[in-house]
Amino acid sequence: MSERTGLLSVDELRGEVSAGRIDTVLLAIADMQGRLQGKRLSARYFLEEVLGHGSEGCNYLLAVDVDMNTVGGYAMSSWERGYGDFVMKPDLATLRRVPWQEGTAMLMADLAWESGDDVTASPRQILRRQLGRLAERGLAAYVGTELEFCVYDDSYEDAWKRAYRDMSPANLYNVDYSLLGTARIEPLLRRIRRDMEGAGLYVESAKGECNLGQHEIAFRYDEALRTCDNHSIYKNGAKEIAAQEGRSITFMAKPNQREGNSCHIHISLRADGRPVMAGEGRHGLSKLGEHFIAGQLACLRDLTLLLAPNINSYKRYVPGSFAPTAVKWGVDNRTCALRLVGHGPSLRVENRVPGGDVNPYLAVSALVAAGLHGIDNELPLEEAFGGNAYDSGAETVPHTLRDALALFEGSKLARETFGEDVVAHYANNARVELAAFDAAVTDWELFRGFERM
Repeated sequence: MSERTGLLSVDELRGEVSAGRIDTVLLAIADMQGRLQGKRLSARYFLEEVLGHGSEGCNYLLAVDVDMNTVGGYAMSSWERGYGDFVMKPDLATLRRVPWQEGTAMLMADLAWESGDDVTASPRQILRRQLGRLAERGLAAYVGTELEFCVYDDSYEDAWKRAYRDMSPANLYNVDYSLLGTARIEPLLRRIRRDMEGAGLYVESAKGECNLGQHEIAFRYDEALRTCDNHSIYKNGAKEIAAQEGRSITFMAKPNQREGNSCHIHISLRADGRPVMAGEGRHGLSKLGEHFIAGQLACLRDLTLLLAPNINSYKRYVPGSFAPTAVKWGVDNRTCALRLVGHGPSLRVENRVPGGDVNPYLAVSALVAAGLHGIDNELPLEEAFGGNAYDSGAETVPHTLRDALALFEGSKLARETFGEDVVAHYANNARVELAAFDAAVTDWELFRGFERM
């Protein structure tokens, strides 16, 4: 039997299909935004054809904007290249039930060209390469993501029709840690938790947050790739479940003027299954742990584009908001970009830069690449910051997507680590978003200028 409830072996899937309990298999990839794209396959067809050969998908899935419009500037996919196919290769280790969809199973896929070569710009392949670099050094990354969201009593369709104005948050006051406040929407939260358990995820807890209707469901840490898969499945599933309940959920980094939705990422390293970041050094760190954190600090600004990929991402970085601005690290210090938490075997680094809109595969790739830079070069670790990092005068995370793009494109580390093609691909994605935003006429402009200018 599978090690967790909800995960399936191929033989178990065959049994469920034969018994008539599963008739549909979702084959999913993660796109540039970390969204799930793919196909709904008949279970019989999956077992007889796709299981052994994979399935095809148009390569424009990694070369469109958020609205799925074809855009220029991508080397791998264009009108000139004919918008051909790539191959979606099922990863059978991710096969699972989908409790919130009747008779349905799903699994993630890796992307390859017809030649068998990896699609290097695929987020899952980017992460696999960075984890491979870790493995060459006898190391493995374990990761946990803490994803916040805001719940509204409006359906997605109603919210769209009202242009996302005058929406009704599920809570009307700050319910951070409030058992009374979270009880108001516990039926929805409980259903999400139970359905995620039924899909093979390990739920730890749920708690309220500060924004109106804001909550967080936490999952147990796991191997890095599995955590990123689970993150994407959960995010997609939570939206589907909310829609079924006539509600809506947003993971936008900054949906309004109040507190944004964060996605703190916890990361630690192991060798031969043993934690290796703890030791006899300062604050219980090993030398490797010190070098790993030093690498995070050294590379944070260059790689922020992979942690904060959207224009809206940068609206979170406000002093005193619990979203970081200073590139500093501290011991259990929530004002720093990097927070050291735990002790002994549980010692880990929390990166507080990403928001709820993050692509987990790209973000974890950036953390691994930065950590390896520190380890390989034995970078010394500065002293932990013990005060209010907002007032530290330290370098800050980039203020805008345009600033982050310039740093990413100009980064020798990014080009050497990820490759020229990957840097060019995600830099083009940022330029597409900036061009769309620069061309838009916003409500802010209309209210300030329609009559009074």
